[in-house]
Amino acid sequence: MENVIAGAGLDVGFTLISPSGYKLASEFRTSDGIHTVEPTEDGDYRLCFDNSFSKLSEKMVFFEVIVEGQPGVAWGDEEWADMAEPESMVEYKLEDIRETMDSVHRHLERSRQLQTMLRAFEARDRYLLEDNLWRVSFWSSMSLLVILTVAVTQVYTLRRLFDDKRVCKP
Repeated sequence: MENVIAGAGLDVGFTLISPSGYKLASEFRTSDGIHTVEPTEDGDYRLCFDNSFSKLSEKMVFFEVIVEGQPGVAWGDEEWADMAEPESMVEYKLEDIRETMDSVHRHLERSRQLQTMLRAFEARDRYLLEDNLWRVSFWSSMSLLVILTVAVTQVYTLRRLFDDKRVCKP
């Protein structure tokens, strides 16, 4: 998962390259994306983020790599193997408990991933709000300055119109 949090345009290019050099996923000028790739070979995969189309503005990018376990291989297998007893009833109950715990673990892991993704969206939104607040405050101050200048000019002009410039002789 990738998400552009800050910067002009909120978009970057993204490429995922296999250890042998093949492009597995590629996107151009996106602000967020989720890519699912089955690992086909051992080695180091490369994640490349490209901001070459926007050389004058820097970007802040949040990304997360989730590596899921092999199917059938659950966490803590060694511990369960030591606890299993030869009796079929106990083994049956242990398998039920194991399946339930594996299910809970998968759900908790998915919840953690979703919360991380939501935190990234929240960070991007907060950055946009803060940037917009600055702009609104700046232009509001400029408008207030213009309004005060016009008000002072109008008062001055009206007073000059009604000034009595005649000299009265008694």
